[in-house]
Amino acid sequence: MERVTFLLSKDPTTEHGGDIALSRILLGIASEHYDVEAVCLSGETGPAEDRSVTRVPKPPVSARSLLARSARRMQSLCHVRYDVEALVSEINSRESDVFIAEHSYMAESFLRSRHAGKTPFVVNTVNTESEVWKATRGWIGRVEAPRILRDEVRVARAADAVGTYDREEAEFYRDQGVPLARWIDLTLPPAPRLDLTSTARRLVFMGTRDWPPNQEAFLTALRLWPRISEGISDAELCIIGAKKPGAADPEYPDGVRDLGFVDDLQEFLGTCRALIAPVSTGGGVRVKILEAAAKGLPVVGTSAAIGSLGPVLGLDPCDSDDEFIAECRRFLLETDYSTKNGSELYERNASRWDAGVPQESVLGLIARSPVPAGR
Repeated sequence: MERVTFLLSKDPTTEHGGDIALSRILLGIASEHYDVEAVCLSGETGPAEDRSVTRVPKPPVSARSLLARSARRMQSLCHVRYDVEALVSEINSRESDVFIAEHSYMAESFLRSRHAGKTPFVVNTVNTESEVWKATRGWIGRVEAPRILRDEVRVARAADAVGTYDREEAEFYRDQGVPLARWIDLTLPPAPRLDLTSTARRLVFMGTRDWPPNQEAFLTALRLWPRISEGISDAELCIIGAKKPGAADPEYPDGVRDLGFVDDLQEFLGTCRALIAPVSTGGGVRVKILEAAAKGLPVVGTSAAIGSLGPVLGLDPCDSDDEFIAECRRFLLETDYSTKNGSELYERNASRWDAGVPQESVLGLIARSPVPAGR
């Protein structure tokens, strides 16, 4: 059986977040057909309980060192941050049939290893880091964004195949001379179906807010909530997910509850009418939309939130404040509307998984097969 080695920026045994959640799905699909292992950057010491996972110590951030290496290598701060000597050594110690970097910046250590140009290599971009930096990291982000984009294109051209979670991003890389750049048509396996017939007038926002696009969307949700809930006395917006470390608590409008984490997420979501995702920067809350679809929880999202999932799951984006507010109000006021939308969303997601569409997309990327039309 061929061996596939994933290179991860987070520890899949201890860390959370949308990117690592999707990585776990990819690992699971791949493990049904390949001998799969993962090498990850981790803040944990000692071996992982999962023997297929090897931890490499993630070095602390040193601004002086990053700036020096960035200048010396003429690479972005983002990419040199994840280029780790210990990771190069770990890659050199392994024999694998395919290496897969999750995130473009995780390719750098591979490209300095003995396997570069010899062992098949795949990159899953996960999200366009240059766009995230430009939109959420102030003047540093605006300065670094073109440098990150240059690195992303360079890495893509060095890979044997590239996967993206957005169709337009895959088209961009093909236009940049990467013929085997493909959209990963990934949705999640169906979860227990939610019963929305007796829900409260409650919407939910989910997302770990240490990820800048999620923090940005969270603040937008708070801004829109007074207009969403106007005249609906029992309306609630519940916030789930860790807040941004060190961030001051905002002023919460009436009807908003920040729950952090809940003991039984499945049970709690069964009390909500819809998930809201007022995302401005691509990459925010995306995995939460996939999780909602897998459970049959309706979604109100912007184009940046939904991305290529719109046609796949039958989701129509609400990009103006007025559109977003009107759709949220309809879910709050009409139980039947929530139930119908949740049922249709669940069936679309389940039928795709049962038909093997996501699995075929992931396996096609690993095998570096030609890109199907429209991907």
